[in-house]
Amino acid sequence: MSHAPALSVAEGVTLIGGGEVGRQALAAALALAPVVAAADSGADAALAHGLVPRAVIGDLDSLSDDARARLAPVLHHVPEQDTTDFEKALARIAAPFVLAVGFAGPRLDHALAALNILARRVGPPTILLTEADAVLACPARVTADLPTGTRLSLFPMGPARAEAQGLRWPVEGIGFAPGGRIGTSNEVSGPLRLSVQGEMLLILPLSELETARTIARAA
Repeated sequence: MSHAPALSVAEGVTLIGGGEVGRQALAAALALAPVVAAADSGADAALAHGLVPRAVIGDLDSLSDDARARLAPVLHHVPEQDTTDFEKALARIAAPFVLAVGFAGPRLDHALAALNILARRVGPPTILLTEADAVLACPARVTADLPTGTRLSLFPMGPARAEAQGLRWPVEGIGFAPGGRIGTSNEVSGPLRLSVQGEMLLILPLSELETARTIARAA
């Protein structure tokens, strides 16, 4: 279902959630996506880091009174309880891409829900950031030049298969599945040429965020 955008911009958006917001991840996001938005109590996290969101989207049940008062003109209340605040926000942002910070912990159920939303490709091309990783829905075809030895993980969100050139350990012939084989901690060994069938998450180091953004936008 499409929704009227709460925020429509021509630049990348840093979307802040109410979980742990690491300084490295936030700085990396802002360097590429200067427009700030927040999902519910992510607005409090944004204010704590000296940032003023252009839009605050969610059911707003965990937003502080202070943030509610300071940001009243940019609050977008979405009361339904069938989706998370992360999904509500992504579905209402129109932008070239979104870098999401504060959605990977400390609660595991929130982190798993965020990965589910990535796999379903809700809203603009989105990359979930932690202090260590950049996570995105893997496109059907990926071409990238990454430094030799770069960590690259493939995590299936359903039955999936892959073929690749430029990985240390082959992935051909593997029936990937969430309850079966997964592809964590592979390494880049040369120019990467990757094709994927099925729903797969691609995980790169945070230091390779610019490459991850290029991959996400080319999907």
